[in-house]
Amino acid sequence: MEPEEFDSDSLRRFVLAFKKGKLKPIVKSQPVPKNNKGPVKVIVGKTFDTIVMDPKNDVLIEFYAPWCGHCKKLEPVYTELGKKYKNEKNLVIAKMDATANDVTNDHYKVEGFPTIYFAPRDKKNNPIKFEGGDRDLEHLSKFIEEHATKLSRTKEEL
Repeated sequence: MEPEEFDSDSLRRFVLAFKKGKLKPIVKSQPVPKNNKGPVKVIVGKTFDTIVMDPKNDVLIEFYAPWCGHCKKLEPVYTELGKKYKNEKNLVIAKMDATANDVTNDHYKVEGFPTIYFAPRDKKNNPIKFEGGDRDLEHLSKFIEEHATKLSRTKEEL
């Protein structure tokens, strides 16, 4: 509630609007990126639902903090991962600055940085947390291959 003037009438209107479900939550969000065509899509508070929760795509999302040393170390690996899967039509590799944006779904708990989830297209409210593996190209790729619902199969080089 952010009224111009606070009095009993404004509080009453606010409570009635809340009860009727007519209030929109205030979501902390950076501006929506104008150009989001890179190998790793940038997610902000306002685009979380439209990109991460999109039922047409699997999404691997990294929640990071700009000051985090582990996140800085992961960035080139994560960009390489995005490049590796850039031609996959139904897979989005994404990242979100969790210090500047609200995560609008309670199933994506961020308790440390980086936190990585895989959101299968058919189970958006049951994301799979990346845990226990090295944060390198090999282990992240294996994690994606293991959980992806629809990847185009290419012949691996011998």
